[in-house]
Amino acid sequence: MTVESAPDRAVLRSWLPGYLALAAIWGSSFLFIKIGVRELHPVHLTLYRVGAGAATLLILLAVLRDRLPREPRVWAHLVVTGGIGVALPFTLFGYGGERVESMLSGIWNATTPLVVLPMAVLVFRTERLTAARAVGLGLGFVGVLVVLGVWQGAGGAHFVGQLMCFGAAACYGMAIPYQKKFVAGRSYSGLALSAAQLLMALALLTVVTPFVAGAPPLPTALSGSVLASMVALGALGTGLAFLIHFRNIRVAGASTAATVTYVIPVFAVLVGALVLDERLTWHQPVGAVVVLLGVAVTQGLIGPRRRPRTAAQPAAAAGTSAAAAGT
Repeated sequence: MTVESAPDRAVLRSWLPGYLALAAIWGSSFLFIKIGVRELHPVHLTLYRVGAGAATLLILLAVLRDRLPREPRVWAHLVVTGGIGVALPFTLFGYGGERVESMLSGIWNATTPLVVLPMAVLVFRTERLTAARAVGLGLGFVGVLVVLGVWQGAGGAHFVGQLMCFGAAACYGMAIPYQKKFVAGRSYSGLALSAAQLLMALALLTVVTPFVAGAPPLPTALSGSVLASMVALGALGTGLAFLIHFRNIRVAGASTAATVTYVIPVFAVLVGALVLDERLTWHQPVGAVVVLLGVAVTQGLIGPRRRPRTAAQPAAAAGTSAAAAGT
């Protein structure tokens, strides 16, 4: 027994530190958003965040001697994913961060797979809806209602903020199957596609930002904590986290790497409580558990066994596009 289990422990040690580091980085993103919107309009925060992330990935491309995509059709698809998979959800999380606790934003991020499945089944036709998946989907949306506390009535800034965070997760849920259908099968590296996607998001934000929020403030006008948050969101949450994520996929496999979705809310709650002294109402963590249980059922981690995902599906399973993560 000892001889057989030793290799398993060795494999665990090879990917678990990076797995936990990734969950901590992405779980802390909501803290950085909360700090950033203290001085920045949510659109300005997204602009700076995407700019820092794009610069980081371009540097990585140069270091690794990788290249951006050259096909116009790929860039056209990346305009779509850059808009609905990066610019819009990042901005919605910023608006939500003005109204709700950072830990609650992290909980809403975990609902992304609940939107991915119906979009993949009904719109993009890349998945099949089984009975088990339908049960998991229903369970997950019951959890959403519990997190919202719908019995308390709709309305108020806090309720609206939660809907904005759910809207951000829904954007990820639409972008992920779109990427899988139109982008993922290309011969370019994940790093190249993600860098290009951020560049498209940055271009869109550069055009839209002046009309929505006016000219962004100069970095010199911001406090050190806000500047650090922007750097952390862009360089750390997109650059370093990207490399860790793909190493996890390579070492632990796509399915294991994808389960980081379940750990991110834990770190978001811990960081929010320890750093910002935030507190949750009883129904929010209870609803989060129900949501994650539903997600686990839809992904085949609980209930009847499904065939394992292929290596071509990792980014979608993780629920975080280059930036996604970001969350």
